[in-house]
Amino acid sequence: MAADPSAAAAPADPDGPDAVRFTWNAWPRSKVEASRCVVPLAVAISPVRSPESLASPPLPYPPLRCKPPCSALLNPFARVDFAAKIWICPLCFSRNHFPPHYAGISENNVPAELFTQCSTVEYLVAGPPGSPAPLPPVFLFVIDTCVIEEELEYVKLSMRKAVALLPEHALVGLVTFGTQVHLHELGFSELSKIYVFRGSKEISKEQILDQLGLSGGGRPGFPKMTQQPGVQQVNGMHPLVTTGVNRFLLPVSECECTLSTLLDELQPDQWPVEAGNRAIRCTGVALNVAAGLLGACVPGTGARIIALLGGPCTEGPGVIVSKDLSEPVRSHKDLDKDAAPHFQKAVKFYDGLAKQLVSQGHVLDVFASALDQVGLAEMKLAIERTGGLVVLSESFGHSVFKDSFKRIFEGGEHSLGLSFNGTFEINCSKDIKVQGVIGPCTSLEKKGALCADTIVGQGNTTAWKMCGLDRNTSLTVFFDVSPSERSGQPGHQNPDLYIQFVTSYQHPEGQMRIRATTVSRKWVDGSTNTEELVEGFDQETAAVVLARYISLKMEIEEEFDATRWLDRSLIRLCSRFGDYRKDDPSSFSLHSNFSLFPQFMFNLRRSQFVQVFNNSPDETAYFRMLLNRESITNSVAMIQPSLISFSFDSPPSPVFLDVASIAVDRILLLDAYFSVVIFHGMTIAQWRNMCYQNQPEHQQFAQLLQAPQEEAQVIINGRFPVPRLVVCDQHGSQARFLLAKLNPSATYNSAHDVPPGSDIIFTDDVSFQVFCEHLQRLAVQS
Repeated sequence: MAADPSAAAAPADPDGPDAVRFTWNAWPRSKVEASRCVVPLAVAISPVRSPESLASPPLPYPPLRCKPPCSALLNPFARVDFAAKIWICPLCFSRNHFPPHYAGISENNVPAELFTQCSTVEYLVAGPPGSPAPLPPVFLFVIDTCVIEEELEYVKLSMRKAVALLPEHALVGLVTFGTQVHLHELGFSELSKIYVFRGSKEISKEQILDQLGLSGGGRPGFPKMTQQPGVQQVNGMHPLVTTGVNRFLLPVSECECTLSTLLDELQPDQWPVEAGNRAIRCTGVALNVAAGLLGACVPGTGARIIALLGGPCTEGPGVIVSKDLSEPVRSHKDLDKDAAPHFQKAVKFYDGLAKQLVSQGHVLDVFASALDQVGLAEMKLAIERTGGLVVLSESFGHSVFKDSFKRIFEGGEHSLGLSFNGTFEINCSKDIKVQGVIGPCTSLEKKGALCADTIVGQGNTTAWKMCGLDRNTSLTVFFDVSPSERSGQPGHQNPDLYIQFVTSYQHPEGQMRIRATTVSRKWVDGSTNTEELVEGFDQETAAVVLARYISLKMEIEEEFDATRWLDRSLIRLCSRFGDYRKDDPSSFSLHSNFSLFPQFMFNLRRSQFVQVFNNSPDETAYFRMLLNRESITNSVAMIQPSLISFSFDSPPSPVFLDVASIAVDRILLLDAYFSVVIFHGMTIAQWRNMCYQNQPEHQQFAQLLQAPQEEAQVIINGRFPVPRLVVCDQHGSQARFLLAKLNPSATYNSAHDVPPGSDIIFTDDVSFQVFCEHLQRLAVQS
């Protein structure tokens, strides 16, 4: 059953022009047959992948919609009667008349949205005449000063680089915090003016605005925030809001010098820390103040809170651990035993913050750089619901932080294409129901006939809010088959199913856009036509969907045994689609579309998504957030890393993710998504230490050493967050980064069978070969 690793190599664009991948590309017609497929009927979609992938440029007119309640957009699958100027919606079969401005439509004059190759199109949405220009993007930096001076210097350096990369019209604000929260009024350039908030207690949004003079609380010298007769709005905003923008959020071109001075003057938190205590850090209040400020100044406009955190919150709302160092930060064991006294209260606080940010249309990004945990497990809701970015590193001086932080502001080919204020809607054929979505979004609670009874993730809706999204953002949509009585009758069966995804969002350039992707797949009779089901199986997508599904179940269901669930699912799948003679394991074989799936499941069982031992709750939350938001190709690398061999004997080539691939005269390059490992065999390491690569007669050896470095750099340059680069040698301490990911085909129990120069793994885990033998034996019994 072992498959050649090169078989997993993806084509140039595995997601296709629509950036949509199905677990099954042919769907069974009945609920019973769908349940027998084991792997859920699901779709992974990247809603705003790079515009370069589109077949047509953005269309400069509004989309044409089907009549309510369908409201689907005109698409290539619509049937068109050019003579009668009518189009029939493929989703609900309603007949719609073309409006007058489509009068010139004919078989030889077809709008772009009807071209066969334009299954994904984008529309430019123009506001009504006289409407104000959209506000530029807003970046509010929230900086933790409870760090040592060296760490703060790294933060200042990265901040200066970030500000230099921002467009000049972008609005910038600054909040710093330690024991107290300091909001800097950048618009007061004469001297440094700061609003101070106590970090020990929760502050309501109204109290924050009142203290800043941005509410109608009757504070002397500040007008109430109501529209008075004769008061002119500026850019569509009340003058008081404009005042708030001009005081706290300024264009980079106007505040670059002020910001530079503030960064120069910034010092570590001066509040004394008693011996045996942690620093007093009020992260929750700082984020509260930031959210309140943005809600008052730029509601409904694309804005990001970018929090740079250097340790755990120990004061005020959002506390994750007490100040006393004798109390350890909560572990998975504590959470399982309900022995983390601060956890639920902190989660409730961040849930409230998430709801506030979503209602305002704003994003929370977190850059956590500390050896200790900072509270990502508690913040997960707020980050994920707002579509925020998250990066976890050991230090602000580490390349993972520095390069990732710089990447979000960069333009060009490595730009993330940060977009704002998105909504994601689904429409589909009436025999399909939407169970829900897993990914960086929030339900808009748009209930209707297309909602399934069974909920997965954020369900009971067909529309979701995406405050922040980028080119890599991916969502997983789960579906249920729910055939109507009419569709089951002969003559009424439509051979095709249709699903339309509509994403409206604020483009990085500022204008609003609508992107519509319409896809079609075949219905098949699963009980009689297994072959078509098998031909339409996408094993990479299926592996990632199951990984996201069990990660969700592990979070929301107590006592959920992920390993047992995966094993049972794999046995059922192999029993259903394998080719074998009953009770004869040696006769078992799988179609090529399933050949890698057992391998994926084997590695998923051993991955950080299932085995949380030796990972902190923060690390687990970080891994799962990225698994839920990344593309299928990237997520597969998280589950099953790729391994490439470099040697004198052959060109670089993929090898098995197995300890047997280690050799003394090889260099191995492991891409595990979160880390990239360059592993030198013992002989290669000895030659390098003797500096053979510097001698003219050994130029080939120098090239061999350089090749994996260049390949690793290509991987690092194209990825966010930037992975950790580990360069290690065989038998060295950091070799564990490679050994932990390899199949333990040689362990201390079988050391006598290991060829010279290879390696062994000290583990009691079963090898992939033993795993497959058990799988075959159980599958043929079912």
